[in-house]
Amino acid sequence: MALTCSIISLGCPKTLIDSEQMLGLLKAHGFDISCDVEDADVVIINTCGFLAASRDEAMSEIRAMEQLRQDPNARLKCLLVAGCLVSRDGEKLAQNCRCVDALLDVFSRDAVLEALQRTLGEQAMNGTDEPPLEKAPVAEEIPLGNCRFFRGTSEEIANDEFRFPLLPPHVAYLKIAEGCNRRCAFCAIPNIRGRYSSKPMPQVLAEARQLAATGVKELVVIAQDTSFYGGDLQDGTTLAKLLPELAKIVGIQWIRILYLYPQNFGDDLIEALAETPKVVPYIDMPLQHINDRILHSMRRACTRQMTLDLLEKLRRRIPHLAIRTSFIVGYPGETQSEYDELLAFARKQKFARVAVFPYSAEEGTPAAELPGQIPEKVKTKRADKLIQTQEKLSWEWAQFFFKEPQPVIIDEAPLEKNGFYVGRTRFDAPDVDGRVFVTGKNLHVGDIVMCRIFDSCGSYEFIGESLGPVQETQP
Repeated sequence: MALTCSIISLGCPKTLIDSEQMLGLLKAHGFDISCDVEDADVVIINTCGFLAASRDEAMSEIRAMEQLRQDPNARLKCLLVAGCLVSRDGEKLAQNCRCVDALLDVFSRDAVLEALQRTLGEQAMNGTDEPPLEKAPVAEEIPLGNCRFFRGTSEEIANDEFRFPLLPPHVAYLKIAEGCNRRCAFCAIPNIRGRYSSKPMPQVLAEARQLAATGVKELVVIAQDTSFYGGDLQDGTTLAKLLPELAKIVGIQWIRILYLYPQNFGDDLIEALAETPKVVPYIDMPLQHINDRILHSMRRACTRQMTLDLLEKLRRRIPHLAIRTSFIVGYPGETQSEYDELLAFARKQKFARVAVFPYSAEEGTPAAELPGQIPEKVKTKRADKLIQTQEKLSWEWAQFFFKEPQPVIIDEAPLEKNGFYVGRTRFDAPDVDGRVFVTGKNLHVGDIVMCRIFDSCGSYEFIGESLGPVQETQP
């Protein structure tokens, strides 16, 4: 009888792809997959280790699974913890989490079968007639007490070809690179995920075609620094060249780009965003701040004027562009006037969406050692004010853009008769932006329909009426 596996995936879309890949490998090897941890023999917690809040969330999930494992009636036989928190604090996890059987860092995710085999034994793994997969990349195994720690030996980006989808079937993330060469003073990601490594374009396109063949209509292109794609390959590969090739793939209707770093935003990329069919008028470009002194201290390699020039170029070339960004408030030494400058910048730019983060001092980062650490109370007050300001700005932005009917992709069917379908406009990325509750009949998840948006139920949620299907964009 096949073993059943469940996964708890935390953190960003890059972690979600790793979770899908691990589940896909297990599925291909004969495991059953369950969304209920109480029905699983094996539970994997794929963690985020970026901020203190994400680490706390991961530890809460680990403790919950440890408690479940102590239940004599529970099925749980094996608990694996994977991902960024393992790369960051693997030895501490082994010492403090006695019920964890194996730890896999971010470079050893494809060793999940090996980890289970070592933990459960060959006899427990042979409940399938499926042929064995090609051997996963070698991971160094380090015994840590009763726990096995698998550490990847290479930072080369791996294939994402065995993915078991955790999102609705019409949308998928497409990872085009791993790691980051930026050394922003506040960020621990390069220490966790290593140096930037681009996927070769043929590999990216092959994975995109594979996703399209399964019914994916919206590709969300991601990397830690998407605009730098190809910069490490030295063969002419760029994001500007990739986008038109993605647009040729039959079945893909929307292409969305996340995590564009402002420094590598050349005119060729702006043209590709403006002219490539299927690329939606939406970009996610984390700016973090606008004050020159703060930007320099953050090591952002981008000035206020460079940012203003880029935003002006983008909006002139792509008139209906929705820009999502993120800001850090309460960075060490941030004065009230510097915060006020950021607030005034947000008010003037009227971004479609903004994420606001109170600064978090992360161990091992230069900013954590800076003088002038801001009290938590002040950081929270500044964040709350910027969030409240942005909610009004997002509302004003939506009122302007939603005067005309908008294409909406349907993500969820009604839960009850005569209920609303749930969808998103081109200006809304999955999970992080707004939603549209759609009235209509005979719609299906994955349909793209034209909607007249006539009401709202919050700053980021709207009500719309389906006016009929949108004609498919031809490659």
